[in-house]
Amino acid sequence: STDLTSTVGYDSIIQHLNDGRKNCKEFEDFLKERAIIEEKYGKELINLSKKKPCGQTELNTLKRSLDVFKQQIDNVGQGHIQLAQNLREEAKKMEDFREKQKLHRKKIELIMEAIHKNRNLQYKKTMEMGGLVKLPCWAAVPLVLPLPYLSSLSHFWQLFLKLAQTKSALEDSDRSYQQNVTTLEKIREEWQKEHIKACEFFETQECERINYFRNALWLHVNQLSQDCVQNDEKYEEIRKSLEMCSIEKDMDFFVNLRKTGSLAPAPVTYENYYNTQRNAAPVRSPVPVPISRRGPLPTPTSAPGEPDYATVDGYSLI
Repeated sequence: STDLTSTVGYDSIIQHLNDGRKNCKEFEDFLKERAIIEEKYGKELINLSKKKPCGQTELNTLKRSLDVFKQQIDNVGQGHIQLAQNLREEAKKMEDFREKQKLHRKKIELIMEAIHKNRNLQYKKTMEMGGLVKLPCWAAVPLVLPLPYLSSLSHFWQLFLKLAQTKSALEDSDRSYQQNVTTLEKIREEWQKEHIKACEFFETQECERINYFRNALWLHVNQLSQDCVQNDEKYEEIRKSLEMCSIEKDMDFFVNLRKTGSLAPAPVTYENYYNTQRNAAPVRSPVPVPISRRGPLPTPTSAPGEPDYATVDGYSLI
């Protein structure tokens, strides 16, 4: 501003810096809230995987797949809890950065406040001194005008003495005024120099803040992406386990676990206890027939409108 005592531009810069600090605080609060959500979600997943039954009576390969499934869900929950801790650490870093900038900026602001105060006081003093110089000058005019009308020499010398005194006071006031103007100019130069230094410092701080804010946001997105990648790796373990799930093996496992023998009961033959003559001819007992292995297992099919069943040999996602 062209007004020496104005601080409009400086106040605008300080307001912008305070707004930037507020924006950092808002992002910091966002990270904290996200951390609470992630931690709560992770704990819920862990409780679900540990407390909720999920195929607990299954056998063999499918049972192993279900165990892997529950373990990986637990791992996903642990990952979300770890992500919550990472978010809290990033929020703390943002808080430390924000407070550090505030502390450094406060030192500059105190210097500028002192300079502004000193400048304004000197400006006010100088303007007041200028007014004192003008007053004797105007007071001296009537002393000169009435000279043609003086009636006595005594009166003339009285006026002359008063004029000399006024001139001396005027010279003193003028010297003092000149000194104040010189002092004010030195203060103005010092203020302008410090103002430029403060603006350069504030500019550096704002560049650092924008860069830090940008990197913090970038890191946050990377953390979320990394969490998704890690979760996908855990889910891939479940898919690999399901690929190892064999319907044929599970069926054989169950048969071997629960089998009661390899021969079927012999056919029941008729014996005539009423007429022994008719029972004279021996009746040959049939040879026990071993149970033949059943044919190939049926391929699971899907009803119209339902998703395809993911088979073991030709594995595919639904």
